[in-house]
Amino acid sequence: MKQIKHVAWVALGCLCLAITPPVAAQEMPKGGASNGAAMMTQKQFPLNVQWILSTLNGKPAGDNQPTLLLDSQLRMRGFAGCNTYSATAYPAKNQGIAVGPLALTKKECDKATNEFEKAYLLSLRTSLQWQVKDGFLYLLGEKSELKFERALF
Repeated sequence: MKQIKHVAWVALGCLCLAITPPVAAQEMPKGGASNGAAMMTQKQFPLNVQWILSTLNGKPAGDNQPTLLLDSQLRMRGFAGCNTYSATAYPAKNQGIAVGPLALTKKECDKATNEFEKAYLLSLRTSLQWQVKDGFLYLLGEKSELKFERALF
């Protein structure tokens, strides 16, 4: 009988260890460092912030002014220069990002605006990394760079 109780306590102890949440690797210890090395904090994508495109591959966006907003439900939406768009986007570890298929309206615009919009949406869809630097949001792909500034509206 004592042997069964011992097994039950061992099993209960293992269960408690299994359901205790691990300490996140991103948390900074209270002392500020662990074993002499500071732990890095994971950056969070700026959710619910409206952004306006400043440059596309280093070239000014001009009058088109595409916008981007990623809400807390991970729905990305905005204006692409002619049409509005939406997609699901997933910020990932190490400042990665995956943008799902885009849904957009079918408004007709002039050829130059359509070409710009196509380049913007392709760059957006193929973005792999993000970073916020000096108040700007950058979405980076293998062959593209989108630079956004924070909207004032």
